[in-house]
Formats: sequence, structure tokens, C-alpha cells
Amino acid sequence: MENIIIEEGKNNQTAGETFVSNLKYILVGVFFGIVFVKSEVVSWFRIQEMFRLDSFHMYGVIGTAVVVATISTVIIKFFKIKTLQGEDVVFSKSRFQKGNVIGGLLFGFGWALTGACPGPIYGLIGSGFPVFIVALASAVLGTFAYGVLKDKIPH
Repeated sequence: MENIIIEEGKNNQTAGETFVSNLKYILVGVFFGIVFVKSEVVSWFRIQEMFRLDSFHMYGVIGTAVVVATISTVIIKFFKIKTLQGEDVVFSKSRFQKGNVIGGLLFGFGWALTGACPGPIYGLIGSGFPVFIVALASAVLGTFAYGVLKDKIPH
């Protein structure tokens, strides 16, 4: 009889546990998709309003997210909260890089042109807007292009 060796993946997940342990993330993703659609965060009209500086709606949503993330980070650091797998949460220091400005501008231009950032694209497709499959394909192509060109561009 052969011994079967199961290699552990990231977060100590074995191959059999991967789908079941990731189910909670799928459910949270579906929940956030519903919240994004209901709050009009995925609305092309709302996104265009934001870039034309015609409405506070999106700035309010983004600002609220920044405040919640800041408070959450402080709480995680203060109470030394661990991940669901019991691992320490590590916050790494980052430094300014000119490539971040270039990437941010490209991201913003794409967001303004398509009316969707990468996260809500799935919600838009799921809401019955198949035209956003083009935006998703473009995002995937851009990610692929970055992978090919990453050694030749500033970071």
C-alpha cells in the first residue's frame, strides 16, 4: 500500500479543504455584489457623476470605506487579531514609487472610460449587462500585459 502525501497550500489548506474553506469567501463576495448593486456603486451613471464632480454619492461611499478600513486596521493592530486560520496579520511598510502614480492614472482612466472598476465588473455582468464582459476581458488582458512587461516598466 502506498503512502499518500498531501501537500499543504497557503494557509495550511489541503486540496480537499480548498473548496469548502473558500466557500465563505464566495458567499461574502455574493453578498458584497448584492450590496454594490443595491447601493448603486456599480452604476455606470453614478461613476460618471463622480468623475464629472456632479455628485457626492460615490465620494461618500469611498470615504466611508476608507474610514471603516482605518478603524478596522487600528482594531486589528491594537488587539492583535489573528486570521481565521490563526495566523498573525502582518502590515508591511510601503514606500513611494513612481510606478504607483502611473498605474493609478491608468486605473483611473480605465475606470472613467468603462464606468466600472474591476470588482464591480462581476456584479454588472451578473446584473444582466453582458457588455461588461469586454471590460473584464480588457482587465484580464491588462493584467497579462503587466506580467509580460513588469521587468521593463518602473516600479
